[in-house]
Amino acid sequence: MVFSILPNQIQAQEVARKTLRGKVNAYANSLSGIYVINTSTEKAAITEENGYFAIPAKEGDTLMLSSINFKGLKYAITKETLVQDLFFVKMLPLMHQLDEVQVFQYKNINAVALGIIPKGQKTYTPAERRFKAATGLDTQIGLNTSLTIDPLFNLLSGRTAMLRKAIEVERKEFMMDKIDNTFDHDYFVQKLKIPEEYVRGFYYYIVENKRFANAMNSKNKAMATFVMGELAVAYIEMNNLGVCKE
Repeated sequence: MVFSILPNQIQAQEVARKTLRGKVNAYANSLSGIYVINTSTEKAAITEENGYFAIPAKEGDTLMLSSINFKGLKYAITKETLVQDLFFVKMLPLMHQLDEVQVFQYKNINAVALGIIPKGQKTYTPAERRFKAATGLDTQIGLNTSLTIDPLFNLLSGRTAMLRKAIEVERKEFMMDKIDNTFDHDYFVQKLKIPEEYVRGFYYYIVENKRFANAMNSKNKAMATFVMGELAVAYIEMNNLGVCKE
């Protein structure tokens, strides 16, 4: 009898979450690309150009908003939030001041040199294949000489922009999988001093950093660890976590 009730209870919990629509307000030229993470479900959404987003949530959930260009923010979902057609979240832009910029190039370290793909062969991810099939375009090259009616319709209807955005999301998801496979979860909590509930948000934060992404893609763990240490300090300060150093 107990086992027959549990599925209904689980289903009820799932139904309790509804899709909430929100908008980020901030004094910034672009409000796209901000991660909105439900810390209860670890589901995430990304804001569109004008700061709009949609994410499943229920009363008691907490949304964490994170971006390399904005101060981190936590937003608690209340009954009042649930009844609004659109709720607003105010974020503060970060002012970055760089003392020095160094660019490192590793010309001899790439997928071909590492034996991941044969020399001269072009490979596509699932999102890139959908993009190419729908548009007749190559994400790396540009227009294909045989653009047909269907790709032209997709270009005009806006589906191309959606597919291009899906490629970017897919690449970031691949990078997060690399992080999971390269670093232990305890490393983030014990070594980098990031609170348990903020670790996932830190993932979304570091995948935006080009130095870190380049180091991970070239399998340079030492460089990735070094860059991640710098980013952890900035992330802790940005979110006012108040972590005490040993």
